[in-house]
Amino acid sequence: MYECQFGGEHSPVKLSGSDRGPNVPARPQAVVAAANRPPGGFASAGRRIAALPPASFFIVSAIFHYLGPSFAVLLFAHVSVLGVAWLRIASAAVLFAAWRRPWRLIARWTGRQRWVLLALGVVLAAMNSLFYLAIDRLPLSTVGAIEFLGVVILAAVGTRTRRNLVALVLAVAGVAALTNIRIVYEPLGFVFAFANCGLFMLYVVLGHKIANTKINFGNHDTTTTALSGIDQLGAAMLIAALVATPFGIGGAMPAFIHPSWLLWGIAVGLCSSVIPYVADQLAMARLRRSTFALMLAILPATATVIGLLVLGQVPTLQDLLGIALVIVGVALHQDREESNSTG
Repeated sequence: MYECQFGGEHSPVKLSGSDRGPNVPARPQAVVAAANRPPGGFASAGRRIAALPPASFFIVSAIFHYLGPSFAVLLFAHVSVLGVAWLRIASAAVLFAAWRRPWRLIARWTGRQRWVLLALGVVLAAMNSLFYLAIDRLPLSTVGAIEFLGVVILAAVGTRTRRNLVALVLAVAGVAALTNIRIVYEPLGFVFAFANCGLFMLYVVLGHKIANTKINFGNHDTTTTALSGIDQLGAAMLIAALVATPFGIGGAMPAFIHPSWLLWGIAVGLCSSVIPYVADQLAMARLRRSTFALMLAILPATATVIGLLVLGQVPTLQDLLGIALVIVGVALHQDREESNSTG
């Protein structure tokens, strides 16, 4: 896609005659092609990674999606909840900026693309903050199950089929089983969890949109790099850091005088917002939204296992029943795209 043109495997580099002046030496096409490469010095490695099976990216995302937050819960003992959320968002923004330098693409985005990135940045800031406020009050498995209720609700609204009605009933029953006991003791925790649920759906919709948005990387290159969605994600994360700063930087200040806490916060950002979001983008670029949403069904189970192993949160039989019902509901649901392709 971005390789230079050579005459053969061992042929000399062809020279571009159009750029020659009377006293200017010819430039190899490799120099011209390099000027049109997307940001980042690991283009070939990125293409090899992007060629892996899409299910492999989802497995990585499933592991880190809740592993990072479980580490964040342990950091709550030293740094405020919103402070940890800010450390996660800001460190992820810095890592994306250093890796992809997304600001180089601003001139190539359309006005509509910029609005999408702005919306995604606001969603990321609010979603991550509300998620942490929820898991500070509720078990990780409960918040993880509620997070995916929106997937089923929107599918049922968008595609009114008997299958989606059954999926919605199962998911609602599962969430009811999870909330039946604790809602009296932690009502605010459930407010945060359900708000995060709505924002998670927006993240899936907007994330899928940027994963399938084409960006032209030069006048002579009209193809799309497999990492263009990640470039846009990096820009959205920079926006998220700006949005979250007024609310979280004050709570994060103690970490700046304790290097170990700061490194911990950076690790949370890497595990929570870089690795899983990059894996999501690589999966979304090659999976239909219906297929991706179907695979999301394993995440409540992942949250339960990680909550047990890392945080020692042992689920009750009622918790396990509720989580199982949510998983079946998410797996059973059918969105409009899938319905149209099979109708």
